[in-house]
Amino acid sequence: MIKLVYCIAKRDDVDLADFYRIWLEEHGPLVKSLASDLQAVKYVQSHTILPQVNQMFKGARDGLGDPFEGITEVWWESEEDLTQALQTPEGLRAAARLVEDESRIIDFAKSRVFMTEEHTIF
Repeated sequence: MIKLVYCIAKRDDVDLADFYRIWLEEHGPLVKSLASDLQAVKYVQSHTILPQVNQMFKGARDGLGDPFEGITEVWWESEEDLTQALQTPEGLRAAARLVEDESRIIDFAKSRVFMTEEHTIF
């Protein structure tokens, strides 16, 4: 399997509580509705918690930036499945629709997205 990891920073003009509500209650169901067009097999949102612990981590690591508001993870069975999905009209429309929806709440300049392959250690 391969996985997209999306480290998400909210837009400054979006209230934090609104950000989490929109991300979970509106964007999440949209992703689920488009999963088959994208051939995605799993989607997880991880919302940042424990700000005092996050500050401790930052204080112990010189130069560490502020935490993201959370991460999104999306899994595909293979690179071929992802590539194939992004070559279909349905997959391209789904991907464009997600970017459009994300733009309501996500600061793209402060966020990061990348593809990964997991290596389980324990």
